[in-house]
Amino acid sequence: MTVYYYAAGGMVLLILIAVIVRKMLRDYYEKKVFEANETLVNFHVEEVESIYKQMRGWRHDYKNHIQAMKAYLELDQLNELGSYLDELDEDLISVDTIIKSGNVMVDAVLNSKLTLAQARVITLHAKAHVPENIAVQDVDLGIILGNLLSNAIEGCQSVDDPEKRFIRVYIHDMKGQLYINITNTMERKIKKTGSEILTTKMGKDHGFGLKRVDKTVEKYGGYINRQFEEGVFATEITLPL
Repeated sequence: MTVYYYAAGGMVLLILIAVIVRKMLRDYYEKKVFEANETLVNFHVEEVESIYKQMRGWRHDYKNHIQAMKAYLELDQLNELGSYLDELDEDLISVDTIIKSGNVMVDAVLNSKLTLAQARVITLHAKAHVPENIAVQDVDLGIILGNLLSNAIEGCQSVDDPEKRFIRVYIHDMKGQLYINITNTMERKIKKTGSEILTTKMGKDHGFGLKRVDKTVEKYGGYINRQFEEGVFATEITLPL
């Protein structure tokens, strides 16, 4: 009987330890996810604020630009005027890339990733409209779009020819669902293990990012589909509105 009680006590102790360890791991994971979400939100909000400041600065200098161009014309300095207009055109390109979807978080993520894509010689086409008062929280939209676009940019960088690098983003309400489609070029091999998508030479955070996207979509009872063919990788997501 004594041995039985010792054995039973040992089993209870092991179960208790397992429960404690499991709780510690869950708390640790939730803490890491919260920290990552907070960092993501802060980064993208700061990025879009920077872009809007640039717009306001350009508009503030509008009169000065007009006066300078008039001066070049009056002095018949057409070459100098041409150079001046080229400089202004570079500023206008960054202003024209502002995407307005109707959702601040989506705007922040898309515009910051657009800036990054341009810096890495990737053509990005984006069309986005997000209805007001949707069921999906802004932070979760940030998780989904931030991770998908980071992976898309990483995939495009595997394409040697810059002219073949592109990312297409389409976000719209469709039959009571928020439809998200992100397509990008990629020259890496894709391997599917169960429900997981793996690529060669991918960063160690790549898989974690995809899992976070999957968990977030699952949280809302949404649908996700990934396809890869002929050097193009596409992700489709639908989320209840």
